[in-house]
Amino acid sequence: MQTFSGKVILITGASEGIGRSLALVLAAQGAQLALNARDAARLDEVVGACTALGASALAVPGDVSRPQDCAQVVASTLARFGALDALVNNAGFTMWARFEAIGDLGVFERLLAVNYLGAVYMTAAALPHLKARRGLLVAVASVAGLTGVPERTGYAASKHAMVGFFESLRIELRGSGVAVCLVAPDFVASQIHRRAIGAGGAPLGASPMQEARIMTAQQCAQLIATAMGRRQRLLITSARGRLGRWARLIAPGLVDRLAARAIRERH
Repeated sequence: MQTFSGKVILITGASEGIGRSLALVLAAQGAQLALNARDAARLDEVVGACTALGASALAVPGDVSRPQDCAQVVASTLARFGALDALVNNAGFTMWARFEAIGDLGVFERLLAVNYLGAVYMTAAALPHLKARRGLLVAVASVAGLTGVPERTGYAASKHAMVGFFESLRIELRGSGVAVCLVAPDFVASQIHRRAIGAGGAPLGASPMQEARIMTAQQCAQLIATAMGRRQRLLITSARGRLGRWARLIAPGLVDRLAARAIRERH
């Protein structure tokens, strides 16, 4: 399994949740980290935490939905570290609302701009440098990118797009030395649920999940780091997610019922 000591890794959405936890896991392994998010103050806090673990870390604020920001983030990473070994496309946000209750359909555009196009833009900027190092592309998608999930139509659609993009890119990159690792977390206790967009278009402000009953961001980050080290093709972080992937082929109605129950019970 690959170790990350001295490796240069760029993580988007690194100011909180899975991204922050993954930065800390990789910092403890001696990685050199470029950390991206929109909130510079929170990024600086994460950089401080990584530095305290002995890692070299750089805050590179920017909005992944803007191609020019993505190009600048990669340029800043190269200026500081001179190379790029791995890109973790983790930035994203979510929604919680039945489709018929949504008043502003612009939320679908915003979800695609961040969750899908943000990964496309950052990957486009980083790919030539990853090819030079036979590096690693990581896409933090979701089990919602593998199956339908009620009350999360826009989120699931954006993650399906992300999965389709990286599955296709993997084939194009055969022989290049660049590996593609798709990650499909199940529910994770993080700020993403509190910032989720509700039917009225505003953030919920409180998580709708039973967070004591779902995976922590730290646990998820450990699984991702292990999958990265193995250059694993696909990581699904829950047993029901793995079961659902295969059950769809023989009992799709059962998977629909399981997805509906997961949302109803919020865990």
